[in-house]
Amino acid sequence: MSYLQQQLKSFNASVIDSAARLPQQRRIINSNVAGSTISGSSSQVPSSSSTPTPGGDPWQRRHNAEIVYSQPADTGTGKDIMTQVLFAVEHMKGKATPLKFSEILSYLSLRDKAHDQAYVQALRKILQAHEKVRYDPSGANGEGTFRFRPPYDIYDSEQLLKHLQSQSTAAGMNVRDLREGWAGVEETINELEKEGKLLVTRNKKDDHAKMVWANDPSLQQRFDDEFKQIWEKIKIPDSQTVKEELEKAGITPTNKNKVVKARPKVEHKKVKKPRRSGKTTNTHMMGVLRDYSHLKR
Repeated sequence: MSYLQQQLKSFNASVIDSAARLPQQRRIINSNVAGSTISGSSSQVPSSSSTPTPGGDPWQRRHNAEIVYSQPADTGTGKDIMTQVLFAVEHMKGKATPLKFSEILSYLSLRDKAHDQAYVQALRKILQAHEKVRYDPSGANGEGTFRFRPPYDIYDSEQLLKHLQSQSTAAGMNVRDLREGWAGVEETINELEKEGKLLVTRNKKDDHAKMVWANDPSLQQRFDDEFKQIWEKIKIPDSQTVKEELEKAGITPTNKNKVVKARPKVEHKKVKKPRRSGKTTNTHMMGVLRDYSHLKR
């Protein structure tokens, strides 16, 4: 009997040990339901660290499904001060006249920051020192005005031609830089090109002007129509005829593949170098060793 009791005790201990290793069942108790009672074993007591089950609140599941975590959060207008500076510079770029600081503030959506004097003063100081903003402290009767500073202070055809003619090199000008301060620059470029005062390169995709250079109309030569007709009647030989004529004259055409002859390989015989006899260093065996240098051929 004692043996059976020992086996039963061992079995009960193993069952208790296995039960301790199994995950305990957790339940979520709705906090809105008051006076709810909990029945069952102690393993079903709700815990504060429990996680929601798939059968949770339907509204919460719909709300979480609408959130796109791969996209930045929609925070409305820019809250960072440098974002507002960027908006202000872009606004001044589209204005032909200088703007007062109050006009810039009315354009920006500062919301609660509009009543923060430290924020407003910091924004004003940044705009005054901005590299793309020209600040005039005497403008608007001493109130100060702000204006966009383009790469070039060019706003009409006369200023454009004067700047191009004063260049010491033939670098030309990029139309993109001119367009930042001069909205109608392309119309003026087209007119000057027709008059022969500008040399223009254009994009192949949209035919917009890309680079401009100054052109001197006095260098253009006019030819008679008779000379043009004679020039157009001259037949240009085809490439095969030109190639044959060049070969007859002993001239190799540039488009012909040249055959590179391999240089003959010259085998060089290796010459054995004679051994050099070093100096005798075994002075302590001078009486034992013999000298056979006189037998060397």
